[in-house]
Formats: sequence, structure tokens, C-alpha cells
Amino acid sequence: MELTGAQILIKVLEDLGVDTVFGYPGGAVLPIYDALYDSKITHYLTRHEQGAAHAADGYARASGKVGVCFATSGPGATNLVTGLATAYMDSVPVVAITGQVATSLLGRDSFQEADITGITMPITKHNYLVKDPGDLARTVVEAFYIARTGRPGPVLIDIPKDVSAARARYEFPEKVELPGYKPVLTPGEEEVNKAIALINSSERPLIFTGGGTVNAGAEQLLLAFAEKINAPVVASLMGLGGFPGEHPLFLGMLGMHGTKPANYAVSECDLLIAVGVRFDDRVTGDVNSFAPKAKIIHIDIDPAEINKNVRVEVPLVGDVKNSLELLIKGVKEKKPEKWLQYVFGLKEKYPLTYNQECGLKPQKVIETLYKITGGEAIIVTDVGQHQMWAAQFYKFNKPRRFISSGGLGTMGFGLPAGIGAQVARPEQQVIVVSGDGSIQMNSQELMTAAAYNIPVKVIILNNGYLGMVRQWQELFHQRRYSQTKLKNPDFVKLADAYGIRGMRIKKEENLEEKLLEAINYTGPVVVDVWVDREENVFPMVPPGGAIHKMIG
Repeated sequence: MELTGAQILIKVLEDLGVDTVFGYPGGAVLPIYDALYDSKITHYLTRHEQGAAHAADGYARASGKVGVCFATSGPGATNLVTGLATAYMDSVPVVAITGQVATSLLGRDSFQEADITGITMPITKHNYLVKDPGDLARTVVEAFYIARTGRPGPVLIDIPKDVSAARARYEFPEKVELPGYKPVLTPGEEEVNKAIALINSSERPLIFTGGGTVNAGAEQLLLAFAEKINAPVVASLMGLGGFPGEHPLFLGMLGMHGTKPANYAVSECDLLIAVGVRFDDRVTGDVNSFAPKAKIIHIDIDPAEINKNVRVEVPLVGDVKNSLELLIKGVKEKKPEKWLQYVFGLKEKYPLTYNQECGLKPQKVIETLYKITGGEAIIVTDVGQHQMWAAQFYKFNKPRRFISSGGLGTMGFGLPAGIGAQVARPEQQVIVVSGDGSIQMNSQELMTAAAYNIPVKVIILNNGYLGMVRQWQELFHQRRYSQTKLKNPDFVKLADAYGIRGMRIKKEENLEEKLLEAINYTGPVVVDVWVDREENVFPMVPPGGAIHKMIG
């Protein structure tokens, strides 16, 4: 049948199973929004395009599906940039669809024209500028295929306004043929056999799991693998939930703010089995002193990550699920008693602790959230101290329960991503843990939560500072607090202005009662929790230091 380009776009999205879109209309996308008017797709009007990108990201992370966002040309499209970069760094499947000026106006510095494909080339997995309405269906299907296969990532489709208005025949492409894009799904037999031999001969094996395990849905295989070889497990920030946080073999998060057992174990193991990780600098610290006694097996679907940051003995390029299945089949059951005795001793000697004697501690807030939710909530964070406390003190036993900007470290991510997660998982309790700095980056999205009665709970750990920057100023810049002290709005009144319930907690005595009241409330809630102003995140590895040399 013959349809307009805009109608083709909406039709192909429907045929791909898309039922949710986040976006903000404008002149260049008027034909698209007109076609959307007759669609069964639910559109959530965010209050800023950056909010739409983060909401699509949160939706994708919580559901495992592709998140979709719309924006108009020029500033609408450029407002997506931070959200796309966030998704790119954390390997999140998002398809962003932008309007563009008419093809006859391209390259003329036209009103609201921006070369968004050029701008986003470094921060998308792929992008398209569509100049023929007959190419739209194929382009959209390809974009979804690219976004969700191999190493997932964001794809942008830019559609000039005249292409949206022009007519073409619609036919859903049943097959995707991309000669230059063939992700390797199964590692080579020779490499697998080398890895099996190393595992079988290892006396101090350690598994390091990352976001790739979660993306692949390989958490059960990872558990079976760890239990078969009795190897302790550490996780990156993005890997939390990929292995049960309360399992006896789990040592905690690795890296700058990782646990002492995790960091010490990496420094002492003789074999490090890295599963779906990219050896980020916040994990390795000084790469020359990272895992100095270990041979490394690296499982990753992206060959570009192999030997990029850390040299490895055996690369297994392929899907995490397929790789783990082959390893489980080939390795022998083992129980390295001396090694387990050592790491269990570390867990007993170095539990995560904090001084509870003065003031309301942010760690106590996270522990209380864990207690009253039974560890079943989806926790979405912004970036800063609160992010690290959430990672440390909330035990994540299931995948897709911890959502955070790990690679880019995007303040303002939490609230819109939490909205997207709640839309994706309406049956789940979604809690946004934010700071008084981060929440103000995208607080306008409180109106989105209010307008659609999205029951996300926003917990602000309010210490009156840009806390993580202040901590670095305290530790490395002689407490010279340059531009980190905040004068904040009244967050309870701000919530009320948006028609959202606001609460404030200042004392530990009523912390559990008030948090429980907020959690049980049927609509969105903002809870302003006044915490100890100069509490720091420990342990901490100084920047560029060896990860076994922690302070605090």
C-alpha cells in the first residue's frame, strides 16, 4: 500500500512491536506526530529532549527491548546528544528518530538545521539520513537490528520533512542483509580449549562480570559456571545484578569505590575470567599493577575491546551466553580450598562499614531502602556519591535491577531514566536515588511523572554539596571547596509545584517509617533526605593508583 513517509515510519514501528515512544514535537516532525495521532503507540511527552533520550535508555535497560525517542531538527536533535552518548558508553539499544529540514534546504544553514548525523557519528553505533521515503521501512528495520545485536548501542535516523510528507509503497522487510556487519556469536574452538585448560589448572580463579552478562541475559549460566569451578565473583558497576549480590561467592564491586575483598582478590588471583567487561579505568586503576599475578581470559562480543586497555592471554570473541555454555561443558568441577579460605577471610575481615554515631548517614538510607523493598526494587541512580552508596549498600540479586550511567557519568540521568524504567516495568517498584546536584539537571521531568501519574519514587540524598567533587577537593585539594557548595530550592515545595507529593526526612528515628510511607504511596513522590554533609565514599582508590592501595 502507498503511504506517506511519516505513515511508513509509524507503521514499521508498529510492525516491529514498538508500543512506547518518548519525545517532544516540533516543526520538522509535524508529519510524524500527525501520523502518530492515529497509532496505538503510547507517546510520553517529556519536558526536554534530553529527558526523552534518557527515558528511552531507562526503558531499554529495564525491559531488555529497544528504547525509542523522537525529537525535531536543530536544537531538538542536539538536545539528544548527551542521552545518546550515555547509551553508547553503556551499550544500550536505543533508536532515536529526528526530524530534519527539507532536503532542498540541507547545507544552507536553514532555520533549525543541524548536521545531526555528523554530530552523533562518534556517539552512535550507526546513523542514517533518509532521503527517499521508499528507503524508510528498510532503514528502520536495519536500525533496530543494529541497535540490539552484537554489542548493543544507539542508532539515529534523521528524516527530512519533505521525506516524511512524500508518498511511497510500504512493504515490511522480512530479512536484514548487512554485508559489512556480521557479529561473531561463537568463539573459536582453539581459544575455547585454551581457556578450559587455564581454568582447569588454575589454583586461584576469579570471575569478573560486567554489563555484557546482563545484556546477554546470561546470569543463570554465569551462576552455574561460578558454582561449577567454585570461583569467587566480582562485578563492575554495570555488572551489578548479573550475579546474585547475596551469594557466598560474591565479593562485591571492583574498582575505585569497590570493596576491599574484590580489589584484593583481583590483585592475588592467578586467573581472571572477564565476562562482558571493557576494563574501564575506574575499574583497573593503574593498569600496570592490575591483576599482576593473573593470566586473563576475556569474553566479549566486541573484538575492539580485546587488548584495548589490558593485555589478555585468551580472547573469547562471541556472545556471553554461547561462550559460557562452551566453558561449562568443558571445565572440570573444582574447589580451590585455600583460595576460598583466603577470599572468605577477606569478606569477614573487610565488610562495608560506616560511622553511624553522628547524623543521618546516606548509607543508612540505602540500607533502609533495601530492607523495606526486600531487595526487589529497580534502583535508578544519578551520578555522584549517592550512586556509589547505592551500588555498595543495596544488594542486587537479579539483573536489570540497577540502572545507572556508568561510562559517561551523566548527572541528570536518574529521573528521566527512572520514568522510562517504570513505564517499561509497571509491576515493579522503581526508586530513583539522586543527589541535590544531579536532580536539578533534569528536574523538569517531574512534570512528566505527574502528567502520566508514573509512580516513580525519587529519593534525594541532600548534603548541600556537589558531593563527589567536594570529596576530591577534601582529599586531594586541601579542602579548598571551590564552587561545590550548593544553595538549593525547597525540594518539597518544588514537588508540590508539579503536583507531586513531597516529603522531608531529617532524622534517623523516623527514616524507615517515612520511606515506607513514600514507597507505599500510589503516585510519584519526592523525598528530600537531609544527610551528613561531609560524609565520604569509602573505600577509595586515588586516581591512577593501584586498586589494592585503598584509603578509608
